Amino acid sequence: MQILVLGGDGYLGWPTALHLSALGHEVAVNDNFARRGYDDEIGVESLVPIATLDERLAAWEQVGGGRIKAYVGDLCDAAFVHKMIADVRPDTIVHYGEQRAAPYSMIDQAHAVYTQTNNVVGTLNVLYAIADVDRDIHLVKLGTMGEYGTPNIDIEEGWLEVEHNGRRDRVLYPKKPGSFYHLSKVHDSHNIEFACRIWGLRATDLNQGVVYGADTEQTKLDPRLLTRFDYDGVFGTVLNRMVIQAVLGHPLTVYGNGSQTRGLINLVDTVECIRLASESPAERGEFRVFNQFTEQLSVRQIAETIAREYPGEATIEHVANPRIEQEDHYYNARHTALVDLGLRPTLLSVTLIDHLFDVVERHKDRVDPAAIMPTVRWAQTASELPRTASEFAPMK
Repeated sequence: MQILVLGGDGYLGWPTALHLSALGHEVAVNDNFARRGYDDEIGVESLVPIATLDERLAAWEQVGGGRIKAYVGDLCDAAFVHKMIADVRPDTIVHYGEQRAAPYSMIDQAHAVYTQTNNVVGTLNVLYAIADVDRDIHLVKLGTMGEYGTPNIDIEEGWLEVEHNGRRDRVLYPKKPGSFYHLSKVHDSHNIEFACRIWGLRATDLNQGVVYGADTEQTKLDPRLLTRFDYDGVFGTVLNRMVIQAVLGHPLTVYGNGSQTRGLINLVDTVECIRLASESPAERGEFRVFNQFTEQLSVRQIAETIAREYPGEATIEHVANPRIEQEDHYYNARHTALVDLGLRPTLLSVTLIDHLFDVVERHKDRVDPAAIMPTVRWAQTASELPRTASEFAPMK
């Protein structure tokens, strides 16, 4: 199978490309290196040093025996997107190529506009190129469980059967996202469903939970193949951040009362979910949605698990929640479709946590302690909204 991975230089995109290539698929990657630029903008680095894309590709050819072609360019450039897809003629496009951090989108107006423009326009360009080049191309798009928010009813996989005034219908599940980033993903989902409906495209929307982990079988083969490990207050994810805090001897910071519950998934399961979705494509005209996570834990439960398993002393500290979100809420999300396709979940375990402790211990000298705590706050009143451009200029 010919597979094009958009955002193929990123935390998830790079190990996904390796995983698919190792399984014998012909893989190409695209990136514009905006994610590396965000590090320069914010003044942080990945905990794990990462090679350039050229170095990564050369290393994979040497140790993995696979050749991956790279296309460097911006998905917001419609002509580039069309030319790339026409050149690759993929069976499947895996789409990670978006700005993916809620805090980044909430820095100020400029970052909110950049996030929505980058994500929504880029995805529209991909849809139009597929419609023009080959409508049999299967789009596998990374969404987020954050699209749903925290409704007081069970979360279904994308669709909801409703009855109203004696009539029944099947509609897209109502969304209540919690940031301008999550809103961009909602817009993507609606645009993709519309394209499937009017052009007969085939698409799988993967609403992913919080990802944790540092390695896959392929990235462990050579240091040049490692993927990034983010811990900062803008791009770092909660479990990775708390592991670093434990190793450094800092309190594990829980936002608010810590009862916020989310779906989690290990990096090795993420790349396997992509394989499963790619090898079992949606039908023509079908917009299907899979909730991509393997277990549900509260922020407090994550902190307690890490504190319990860390071999040294680890304390937990509650801090003011920088986000506007429900802390005490109902959360029960269905996630059976990928298991039905063959996913064997890798659940959070002592072994996995110990591995993360080892990764952080090896690279702890690279940690900037000042970058760990949140610096972006969801504004609560109009007077708190930024009125001038931020000191941070969005990458473009």
